[in-house]
Amino acid sequence: MARNEYRTTAYSDLDDFVYGVAKNPVSLKNGMVIGGGTIYPELNFTLPTMPLTDETWPDAIEHYKRIITGTCNRARDLEVPGFVAEIETLPDMTFRPEWAVEVCKTIVDIIKEHEDKCGIKGAVRITPNDNREGEGLEHMWHGKRWDETMAAFEGCAAAGADFLAIETIGGKEVHDDALMFCDIKRAVFALSALSCLDMEKVWTAIVEIAGRHGAIPAGDTACGLANTAMVLAEKNYIPRVFAAADRVMCAVRSLVAMEVGAKGPDKDCGYEGPYIKAISGNPISMEGRSASCAHLSACGNIAICVADLWSNESVQNVHLLSGSAPVAYFELLAYDCRLMNAASARGKKEALILRDLHADSDCYLDPHAWILRPDVVLGISKGIVAETGCYNRVRKAAELALLSIEKGSKEGGLVLSEKEREWLGKLTADVYSLPDTLEELAEEVVPDCDKLDPAKYDLKF
Repeated sequence: MARNEYRTTAYSDLDDFVYGVAKNPVSLKNGMVIGGGTIYPELNFTLPTMPLTDETWPDAIEHYKRIITGTCNRARDLEVPGFVAEIETLPDMTFRPEWAVEVCKTIVDIIKEHEDKCGIKGAVRITPNDNREGEGLEHMWHGKRWDETMAAFEGCAAAGADFLAIETIGGKEVHDDALMFCDIKRAVFALSALSCLDMEKVWTAIVEIAGRHGAIPAGDTACGLANTAMVLAEKNYIPRVFAAADRVMCAVRSLVAMEVGAKGPDKDCGYEGPYIKAISGNPISMEGRSASCAHLSACGNIAICVADLWSNESVQNVHLLSGSAPVAYFELLAYDCRLMNAASARGKKEALILRDLHADSDCYLDPHAWILRPDVVLGISKGIVAETGCYNRVRKAAELALLSIEKGSKEGGLVLSEKEREWLGKLTADVYSLPDTLEELAEEVVPDCDKLDPAKYDLKF
């Protein structure tokens, strides 16, 4: 499918930009509609720490059976109107696609069984691990690593997965060093020259696979990129203003999935999701306070403002006093969604009040939360789509994110430390000094990209 750049945002009125409702809702065969007025929980779960071998594999499958059976039972007890179960495969399961398929089929079958018996509506998202890195990588878009990943998609779609997703890592080898050196120019290069190109290749293939099996190509996330920046900033390893700008820049690469045919909901750990929804109108999955099992952040409440699925990030199947951790986290998600849906049921005014309370509780305390404010998202999104081409869009995203943070600090009540203010000035100057073309930027930064092999992207620098 050809890539079609969005030239306008899907939303013009801020009052229409709210959780549970998307311009382009996604309908499932069982009647669930994502973005159709109800926000649903999406449980993301994984195994406890354990080796995966032929000998331990039956134990792994038993873990998955217990997780999803417990989740279905709790969904019944809480009278949840529907839910999504997300399987993020571990690396070994992508190296051996038949394992990913077996896990997927196990989850699908148990959910269908409970739906038939109890009427609990459920859907499955499969997210194969992107294993295209390391010494064994021949090329980003062909060779053994590529074939394994695509085989996992093909098999899981055939096994009944409703949604196909992935956390692509194109450009990560350059982006990682950009974070280490707080080099926003190198980050712009990684995202515009490498990530966007990789997204187009990967998602064109996923859309084709989904079409063959009646699955829905859902969406991507900059987990290995902007989430890495967010976590590093939370640990005070890099400036928070850098991580915030990087998040908005990563929205450009995540949007590419939608431009080649993905329909949403995009991946939960893509905190850039509000930008994807603002521009495409497609539903999104988000995580925030409920993701504390996997990472800490300053975006715990504001992340839910425009979500259509509310998720938790990957929680291990360990035992808590109440029961298994996945079931406990599912309950947290279910109650959050119950509150949101109750507000929506009272009317649009009440839904917007709750949305804005979630935003106000976070946005003044951290720049990463600030750039997730619905009004900020819409404003920056309009500036992004006014540009054409990935380079111009990533550069504009960085510029507008930093300008918004500066304005928020001076006029909007956003609290920044003196050190963060200094970094804000430096990063802004770096962005304004970016050259006019990607080719010029490549000449400037590629000599410092020691880990980059352009041939693996079919590029010549």
